[in-house]
Formats: sequence, C-alpha cells, structure tokens
Amino acid sequence: MENIKDYVARKKEELKALPLDAPFKKPKIVIVQVNDDPASNSYIKGKIKDLTEVGFLYDHIKLPESTKESELLNLVDKLNRDDSINGFIVQLPLPKHINEEKIKLAISPKKDVDGFNPLSRIVPATPFGIFTYLKDNGFEFRGKNALVIGRSNIVGKPMAKLLLEHDMNVTVVHSKTSKKDMNFYLKHADLVIVAVGKEGFLSNEFDINENSVIIDVGINRGEDGKLHGDVIPNLNVKYQSPVPGGVGLLTRLALLLNLCEVTKNEF
Repeated sequence: MENIKDYVARKKEELKALPLDAPFKKPKIVIVQVNDDPASNSYIKGKIKDLTEVGFLYDHIKLPESTKESELLNLVDKLNRDDSINGFIVQLPLPKHINEEKIKLAISPKKDVDGFNPLSRIVPATPFGIFTYLKDNGFEFRGKNALVIGRSNIVGKPMAKLLLEHDMNVTVVHSKTSKKDMNFYLKHADLVIVAVGKEGFLSNEFDINENSVIIDVGINRGEDGKLHGDVIPNLNVKYQSPVPGGVGLLTRLALLLNLCEVTKNEF
C-alpha cells in the first residue's frame, strides 16, 4: 500500500492540474463553524491548507457557540440559494442546543459536500476517502470479508453501506458485541475498519488475521499529549494505517473530491 502522505500529495497534484474550464472552474466551498472545539479548529485549518494548495476558493464562517438553531438554519438556507458557491459544510460537533440531524436535513443535496443529507449522492468524506485509497491501491473488494468496528452515522454505517455496494461481505460490530464473536469476525476479516473513539481498543488480545488490512479511524489525545489511534501500533498484519497521518488526510482529500463532484453536477 502506498504511503498515505505520498498518496494524498499525488492526488492533490492531480487536482491542481485540472482544466480551469467547466466543470472545474475554481470550485468554491463555504465552511461553517459553530464551535471552538480544538479538534475542529485543527481540522478546518488543514482543510483550508488543502484548498489553498490546489487553488480552490473558500470562505470560513465562524459563528459564536451561542448561535440559535434558527439562525443557523437561516444561514444554511441562504447558502443553499447562493449561486456563487458550489458547496458547503457545517462542521461538527454543534452546540448541544442545536439539533444536528435537523441541520443535516436542511443542507441541499446539491451542495452537501459532506454527504450527510440522506438524499445526497455524495458519500461521507471519511468512508469515501478510505474507499478511494484502497481502490487506488488495488485492494480487491468483491467477495472479501469486511469488519466494521463502530456503528456511527458518520463513519461506521456509511462505511458498511459503501463496502456492501462493492460486493464485500460486511459485518458491523459494536460495544455490545462479545469478545468471543469479535475474535471470530476478526479472524476471518480481510479488511477491518476501526472507528470506536477508544485509544488502543484493537490490540494483540484479539485474534487478528495476519493477512488483513486495518484502517484506523480513531484520533485520541493520550495522557502523553500525543495523538493515538483506536489500534495499537505495529500489529502483525498485512497493512495498518498510521495515526496521525492516516485517515485524517484521506478525509480531507475526499472533501476536495466531493467538492469537484458537486461542482460537476451543476453543469
């Protein structure tokens, strides 16, 4: 498997080289933020860096956490109708007084770069980034066994759906799955996606197929102040994605690819 940093750099060079005539005429995105979450700040900083590097346009609207749900909905409606932008995202998490599902449903599928609206044709960025990386590196999906650990609406469920659509045998496990069952599924898995938000969850205590590919979605700040994944480092497997410098980069790349896709759909 190609080093993820090298892969992302190569794909960004391809995006920079896209012709400037339609449908790739300087796509523009708006990033809406209603929090001061350190992880969100870091992630948005990375997104802006990517957008700048490939020559795409952006606006960053940062609202106070006291913003009312109605005010955010009004902004979403305004962005839906703004023909000067191709797509936009509302960065999660949102303050507790704002209903995330209501905001997701309010975003027009035509401009939903994150793919959160159920009617959107866009695949959510993290699953899409992972899938694209595996596909471009020659991973064989058809008929193989995939294990998705975690059932969130942002990663676990859309990841399982995407792998099913590409003819994998998909099992989703979660916090209520017994260790005995987890070991059974791990032993037979060709691909393991780990997205539980728990540092070092997947370790040598489990019976892991040494020929499997493990993609670690977790980003956890450890007691040492460093970032750690949901998987302990250096498991005896065919490939294991790094943390940091892994899925986060693929997610940011997918955002650029999704922006191109919604831009194409306008023509």
